[in-house]
Amino acid sequence: MPIILDGKSFAKETEALIAERVERFKTVTGRVPRLATILVGDDPSSATYVKMKGNACARVGMLSLKVEMGRDTATEELLGRIKELNDDPLTDGILLQHPVPKQIDERAAFEAISIDKDVDGVTCLGFGLMSMGCAAYGSATPAGIMRLLDRYEIPIEGRHAVVVGRSPILGKPMAMMLLNRNATVTVCHSKTADLPKIIKQADIVVGAVGKPEFIQAEWIKEGAVAVDAGYHVGGVGDIDLKNAAQKTSAYTPVPGGVGPMTISTLILQTMRAAEKTAGIADKQ
Repeated sequence: MPIILDGKSFAKETEALIAERVERFKTVTGRVPRLATILVGDDPSSATYVKMKGNACARVGMLSLKVEMGRDTATEELLGRIKELNDDPLTDGILLQHPVPKQIDERAAFEAISIDKDVDGVTCLGFGLMSMGCAAYGSATPAGIMRLLDRYEIPIEGRHAVVVGRSPILGKPMAMMLLNRNATVTVCHSKTADLPKIIKQADIVVGAVGKPEFIQAEWIKEGAVAVDAGYHVGGVGDIDLKNAAQKTSAYTPVPGGVGPMTISTLILQTMRAAEKTAGIADKQ
């Protein structure tokens, strides 16, 4: 029987530990850690994600500052708000909800976030530091995946990992995190030739392509680890798990696998940022 990589239960365990750290932080500093979430526009999915992150903060006793800006917001206006949050000593982490309206230079907005408050791991500097094995807050979803693999003691070193997707906040950092752990990594995308053949070679498959059930069960070899980072209407991911799960050695369910780990990692990294600023030792 394959191992179910239960992100939901691990996220709950993590929240209990973070709640203890929040209480310790309050005792030492006299204040509460705070995450600022910026929502530009009125996309309902984005609003839901921001609400979920605020709820997670509340569960651990952390403050959540919800910054809402109109859909007609200009890049300069958003950059100004980010600067205010960078300069605010009571704000420990900043999250800009993706995607933003088309008129905004999203990359410029991401880059405006202070490296010390980049708890969602979206800046080029953070990516570069992480890639070089230096201290940085990793992109929340791939960092969450790595935490989940470690939680279940999934071997990474020496394994062939195939990442299907190359987005700057998921596919690319995922590949670098696996490479830093001594996996042999292949990154695939929409232009990749013989994609099924490449996936068939993988010991670890990460579905991060953003297309429902794009990765077919027959593409996955017996005993591989299937990590599905997708979520689509109908409760399906990027991998055809209903047919692939039983041939794997371990897999992340959808929902309840990678999704909870993303928010858990965001909150954990906000806690770490607060502790770093306050000079409190990181308890992992």
